Amino acid sequence: MLGRFFIPVKIAAMQTASYLKDLFGLTGKTAVIIGGTGELCGTMAVGLARAGAEVVLGGRIPEKAEKRLDEIESFGGEGYFVPVDVTSRDSLHHLLDTVLERSGKVDILINGAGTNSPTPFLDIPEDEYQRIIDTNLTAIFRACQVFGRYFLDQTQPASIINLGSISGLNPLSRVFTYSASKAAVHNLTRNLAREWADKDIRVNTLVPGFFPAEQNRKVLDESRVLDILRQTPASRFGNAEELIGATLLLASSKAGSFITGTEMIVDGGFHAMTI
Repeated sequence: MLGRFFIPVKIAAMQTASYLKDLFGLTGKTAVIIGGTGELCGTMAVGLARAGAEVVLGGRIPEKAEKRLDEIESFGGEGYFVPVDVTSRDSLHHLLDTVLERSGKVDILINGAGTNSPTPFLDIPEDEYQRIIDTNLTAIFRACQVFGRYFLDQTQPASIINLGSISGLNPLSRVFTYSASKAAVHNLTRNLAREWADKDIRVNTLVPGFFPAEQNRKVLDESRVLDILRQTPASRFGNAEELIGATLLLASSKAGSFITGTEMIVDGGFHAMTI
């Protein structure tokens, strides 16, 4: 006799799936991913769509968006592309207005647009410095103002996820302006989390370690790669798919309901390493 508490394996599996869907599922949610045509944020967008969210890819390159949308549609997910220039407040307003017109609401905002340069410090021209600051920091400031005002007018929970960087926690050589911009993103995120926590608007920083992507390949020469791997206990670079779990946690209004103002580090132990 198996006993009164025996649960058939199939029923147990269904209950587990239902529990996880309830905890992390995003069915009925709309997620705007600024920078969604990039490698990391594009992969995160696919993960959000697999969890049930309708995803809006905000970016500059329609061709890259189409490839992601084809991937999303291949498993029955929903999404669309809206062109956006993160250096323009008017463009960000157009993005929000378009999403509200097409989807009716926004629940999740991911700020992931970014740029980088390996220019030595004394050679950094002011226009390059300003371009990196404007793309990596001021764009997030603008987007959080534009979407934050909308979120404050709503009664439902909302999640903002800003992409930070390990270099925002510990300065890295060769990427001086990038490091400074990301350190400011971390500070801005904590400030907004404090301001909006009682309004049920959660603001967190997702902090990738070293993930090969378009913007950092220009600084990843052979000696740099060896230095990174020596400093990373996992002894490898990250895969973009390894950001999805943290993204779902921060995006979920249930699983992540008490998480705000934090840095969610996904780096293979890089930040924990000393000597």
